Amino acid sequence: MRIELAVLPGDGIGPEVTAGALRVLDAVARSAGHTVEVREYPVGWASARDGGDPLPQATLDGCLAAGAVLLGAVGHPDADRVDPERRPERGLLRLRRELGCFANLRPAMAWDALVDLSPLRPAVLRGTDLIFVRELSSGIYYGESSFDQQRGVARSTMEYTRDQIERVTRVAFDLARQRRRSVVSVDKANVLAPSRLWRSTVDALAAEYPDVSLRHMLVDRAAMELVLDPRQFDVVLTGNLFGDILSDQAAALTGSLGTLASASIGGRVDLYEPVHGSAPDIAGLGVANPMGAILSVGLMLRHTFGLEAEAAALEEAVRSVLARGLRTRDLTGGDEWLGCGAFADEIARAVALAAPAGAEAD
Repeated sequence: MRIELAVLPGDGIGPEVTAGALRVLDAVARSAGHTVEVREYPVGWASARDGGDPLPQATLDGCLAAGAVLLGAVGHPDADRVDPERRPERGLLRLRRELGCFANLRPAMAWDALVDLSPLRPAVLRGTDLIFVRELSSGIYYGESSFDQQRGVARSTMEYTRDQIERVTRVAFDLARQRRRSVVSVDKANVLAPSRLWRSTVDALAAEYPDVSLRHMLVDRAAMELVLDPRQFDVVLTGNLFGDILSDQAAALTGSLGTLASASIGGRVDLYEPVHGSAPDIAGLGVANPMGAILSVGLMLRHTFGLEAEAAALEEAVRSVLARGLRTRDLTGGDEWLGCGAFADEIARAVALAAPAGAEAD
């Protein structure tokens, strides 16, 4: 297969983690006989700081022409002083909108070698393997809003249509069929009208998936259950606001944001990015954790290119490196740790060593 990829390194540690992820992708591709074609484009503050656009037209055109997009991170403190239209986050929202992504996938898995890093007891956390399916294109973030500082009044509206709920619900149920056939749909149907439409729409669509179990859970109960018993969850279906909050909570349970990947899918081109931000305070120091970016590549192989065996090989390489006790700085309180590039190289090497006899590898 020819994997055509638009790469947007972005800001802060974005270029570092992206470079590491691409080396791992190259190792996976070589071991399986695929070719990778990468075209790199500017985005975020790296593009806007000298008066430019956080999402240049050439970048958008390149993304729309690619098979998938890999993004490092966007954001910089200096951007707080510029016009809102030039802020890096505005470019990212435009990119998601132009690509048409409406479902955000965020896995949260407890790696056996890292369970001691979590604030939860290992006995509670071990075995956790869940994924959030978050509606990404509507809800309160895209509703009408107003802000009147003088009067001291602000308003944001939450709106969903049945079609918007149905399409993300199908993503969740289809994904559950590939996993443990369980969906928990999170809402606030006891208070919010959009949540009542959400629940009734999910119920109606569930009839098409008799092999998948469905539970409804109010968002406050879901937040509590994520801490009490995270292992009960398989696929968690949420609206935009609740998914934003709960997926970050689940991320904290794993011990480090640096380990977490995400995928934004469902539109013309899928977008993959680590969950962590640009972290400009550690940019260039070589201490960033590339796991989130590397695992985002694994999601890309699985969900966009249909390469399940290759995705599994990448994830197994990550597991084997962690099992050997190798860590980035955020994963250890000690003095011995690997830099961003060296850690990525170890994962790439693990991929190559596990390649079947006769496969091309470094």
